[in-house]
This record gives sequence, structure tokens and C-alpha cells, in this order.
Amino acid sequence: MTALGLPDTIQACLFDLDGVVTRTAVVHAAAWKETFDAFLRGHAGQRPFDSVADYDEYVDGRPRADGVRAFLDSRGIQLPEGTPDDPPDAPTVHGLGNRKNELLLEKIRTQGVEAYDGTLRYLEAVRAHGLRTAIVSSSANCRDVLRSIGAEHFFDVRIDGVVAAERGLPGKPHPDTFLAAARDLGVEPAAAAVFEDALAGMDAGRAGRFGYVVGVDRVGQTDALYAHGADTVVKDLTELGGKE
Repeated sequence: MTALGLPDTIQACLFDLDGVVTRTAVVHAAAWKETFDAFLRGHAGQRPFDSVADYDEYVDGRPRADGVRAFLDSRGIQLPEGTPDDPPDAPTVHGLGNRKNELLLEKIRTQGVEAYDGTLRYLEAVRAHGLRTAIVSSSANCRDVLRSIGAEHFFDVRIDGVVAAERGLPGKPHPDTFLAAARDLGVEPAAAAVFEDALAGMDAGRAGRFGYVVGVDRVGQTDALYAHGADTVVKDLTELGGKE
């Protein structure tokens, strides 16, 4: 293992955004809960959205529309797809997703965005060791979030919700966005490490046959991260090393 805590075959690092670089996973969960709870009140016998169990299982790491479909399917509810331009009060998959995004942006505006200092230090070390880097996120707000914390310069490549839509890439748990990042960096998947906190991200790392998959456990789900394909699990990236 290198000083970065990675196999010496690794040439590039692919980082998820929410929960790995930024402390926004809890904000996402709150926005999903507010969205789904309001919707479920119109469906008798439905329990509220669980911002830990339901969030981890059905929406964390997935593109918004995929998260809506997965969660509603778990409750036996079907909605029309609608279109990405649906207003946030439309009773469609995209309408619910847009409502969640509206609430998320409002929470980010009022609460701000924080970075994980340990991740920023690790990114500095990764760059100092000459490894290439990419940010891989399902969020369409990825670039704005990175700019808000002054971290855009850490990444050679950005594959986010906007880029994925432009290229027609399915989101996590499919590996396509991570594979696209490795391709844009000019490395084979076996020479790239994936850094993820979401179970869907672990699945993507395993499916893409990446050289190393690091699970970042922010919420006490170490066993689940291993079960979904992590090679190692840390609570903070500084545990991997990277100190000169």
C-alpha cells in the first residue's frame, strides 16, 4: 500500500460529492423526507419516509428521478413519469424530484455547505502524489457546490447529473458515471479508486471492477458498505494516510 493507503497500482481517484467531500448528505435526507412525507399524507396507511433507512436504501447516491421511482416502488405506489420540466407540485416522478431539488437548494441557501476538512487534506495529498482526480456525483448542482467551498480546482474531471444527462449515462448503482470519469482521465478502471459513502456507490464500484473501493462511513453503516463491495471502510479519509 502507498502512503495514501491505496494499492500501488492506483493512478486515479474518483470521489463522490455528498457525504464524501461535503456535509450535504444530511441536507439531502431532510429534503427527501419533507418531499415524501407531504406526498405520503395523501396515501392512507403509509408510514413516513425514514431519513436513515429509506434514504440509504432507495435514494442515496441515485439520480433524483431514480430515487423517486425506487422509493415509491418500495411502497407499492406508481406515478406518471412526467418530464424533467414538470413543476414541483406536479403529481409525477419528475415533479416530486423537482420539489426535492427546490427544497434542497433552499436549505443550502439558508444553511450553507460545509466541506469535510479531512477529505480536503486527503485531496491535497492525492494531488501532491501526482494522481489524477475526478468528482462523480448524481447531483445537478455539483459545480455550484464545489465552487461554494472553493474545491473545484481539486478535480481534473467532473461527471455530475448535468454531464450524465448530456451523455445519456445511467446513474448509480450502475457504474457508467464512474467508468466515464476513468475514461476521461485516461485510466483503466482497474487503475482507479472509488471513494463513496452510499450503498449505491459501492454497488457501482463493484460492478465497474475498479481497482479499489473505499467506503466512507458517516452514519454507522460499516457492515453494509462492506456487504455492498467496499475493499476498506473509514470514517474519515485521513485514516488512509496522505500525511507527508
